[in-house]
Amino acid sequence: MQHQELLAGLIRLHILHHAAEGEIYGVWIIEELARHGYRLSPGTLYPMLHAMEGKGYLRSRQKRAGRSVRRLYRATPLGNEALGIAREKLRELVGELMEGTGRARGRRGSRWPITQARKRRR
Repeated sequence: MQHQELLAGLIRLHILHHAAEGEIYGVWIIEELARHGYRLSPGTLYPMLHAMEGKGYLRSRQKRAGRSVRRLYRATPLGNEALGIAREKLRELVGELMEGTGRARGRRGSRWPITQARKRRR
């Protein structure tokens, strides 16, 4: 996947969003993400799910599905809290992106190019 590092956060939010709505499992989320243009292999997705579970954002349980056992994931209270915070931050970011100014706001509301804003933060 091109720009994987940048998009990984969006993928995690997408996973958390669906896990907050109900139980999800690996193959389903791979297909759901593919509908949105993300191509993930099981070798990428499952470590991501395990890491999110390890950090307390998801919990899982096993359920028998025919001859195999399927692991189902659901958001935890911590995951739901994080999703709420992410929604607020995402709403703010989307507003700035849609504004399309390409400028960063200074402390006093002045504007300067992003490169200058980065220099000032150091």
